[in-house]
Amino acid sequence: MSDSYIRLSTPFITGNEIKYIKECLNSGWVATGDYIEKFEKIIASHVGASYAVACVNGTTGLYLSLQLAGIGIDEEVIVPTLTFISPVNVVRHLMAEPIFMDCDDFMNLDPDKLEDFCSRECQMTARGLKNKKTDKIIRAIIPVHIFGNPCRMGPIMEVADKYNLKVIEDATESLGSFYTEGIYGGKYTGTIGNFGVFSFNGNKIITTGGGGMIVTDDEKMAERAKYLANQAKDDPIRYVHNEIGYNFRLSNIQAAMGVAQMEKLDEFITIKKRNYELYLSLLQNVEGLSLLGIPSGTSPNYWFYSLIVEKEKYGMGRDELLKALEDRKIQSRPLWHLNHLQKPYLDCQSYRIEKALWFNERVLNIPCSSNLTEKEVEFVVSTLKELKKSG
Repeated sequence: MSDSYIRLSTPFITGNEIKYIKECLNSGWVATGDYIEKFEKIIASHVGASYAVACVNGTTGLYLSLQLAGIGIDEEVIVPTLTFISPVNVVRHLMAEPIFMDCDDFMNLDPDKLEDFCSRECQMTARGLKNKKTDKIIRAIIPVHIFGNPCRMGPIMEVADKYNLKVIEDATESLGSFYTEGIYGGKYTGTIGNFGVFSFNGNKIITTGGGGMIVTDDEKMAERAKYLANQAKDDPIRYVHNEIGYNFRLSNIQAAMGVAQMEKLDEFITIKKRNYELYLSLLQNVEGLSLLGIPSGTSPNYWFYSLIVEKEKYGMGRDELLKALEDRKIQSRPLWHLNHLQKPYLDCQSYRIEKALWFNERVLNIPCSSNLTEKEVEFVVSTLKELKKSG
């Protein structure tokens, strides 16, 4: 048994982070400074977006993007039930209402059910797509690229174009993921909808200890996002504010760390892919356990590794396995509680939630850090084999 605790997903601080942060400290530019613009330019360049706007976290990035997309009070936004709650909460923060959609075979928003809902349960009006059940106007869709696997953005964008819906991509988990085939071949997640949002939380593929980034090809929207994120300051000397803004800005110190982390992004993805393939190889003959696959025509960032646990074949269920791994100093994590079942959203509309329920009972995310060693992967798998119950 391993003497150390193998965590699920930890930051890998291996480059120029300390050097760049010291530059900020020595210069005195800790809140504002040149590293913010550097970080924005690096992210925009990497994903192929025209503009990037740094903000304090992914949630504020989603909030600003929805606001700039024109989401108004008492309007509706289609969101996945299987996702971290952040994109759902920002809909409510704007006094709008979420409509919960099921997932596909890769746990991303199901575009087939999306089209079915829009065609069967809604009707186009002069004001926009009206929900027949609520008589409210649906304004936007928030697809989330779950655990780094790109959504089927082709059919999602077809629905959005057909029904005049804005698309805000929650790409918070998918920095570095892109499409290799199809209409969006060569494009990165976050660059297809009206806005894309990335997160740099401590467990993401790169981290600034927090932080987020909005990307867009719309210059006016980018300028407005930066304006609102910095307290809508019209005169920085006399502090004149002609609108209500927010303190959503990223600090120079965080941006400096982000610049250093971005220098290692390709290396991190290479390591994560290698470890994913090693898990895949070692688990192939373990009955009742399988890794979630990769959507065809995509190159993901392999952020999380989702293990599907089938109790009937493996001999124990997901929750029992989680506890057994913890007892052996291996951290794992189930999926989030589905959002249409969260207490604040029990009264909200949901549509044909089926696959999300199936995944929610079976998925366990296993260690996936960028500094995870081959030996640690082998230990995790040997433990999984040891825990398997026969017949």
